[in-house]
Amino acid sequence: MKLWIDDIRPAPAGWVWAKTSGMALSILNDYHVDEISFDHDLGGEDTAYPVACFIEEQAYGGVNNKMIWHIHSANPVGVKNIRSAMENADKYWHK
Repeated sequence: MKLWIDDIRPAPAGWVWAKTSGMALSILNDYHVDEISFDHDLGGEDTAYPVACFIEEQAYGGVNNKMIWHIHSANPVGVKNIRSAMENADKYWHK
């Protein structure tokens, strides 16, 4: 499954669209995600950063498999934070 996290921009064809971090976390808990793309700002106080942190924690614990990831956010600080978490996940997946 390919997971697109964004509150405004619709998911590309073939991707599942999560508009909130809660929806994204629920999908990650219930399905195998092969590829993920992050927007940072999801409306109000919600962001995709907790999703990246969850993936990082799961990778550290050996719970999930490596996934392809992208960041399509225009928020430079958000991009930096998500990238850091996902690069850490990459390190744990390669152990």
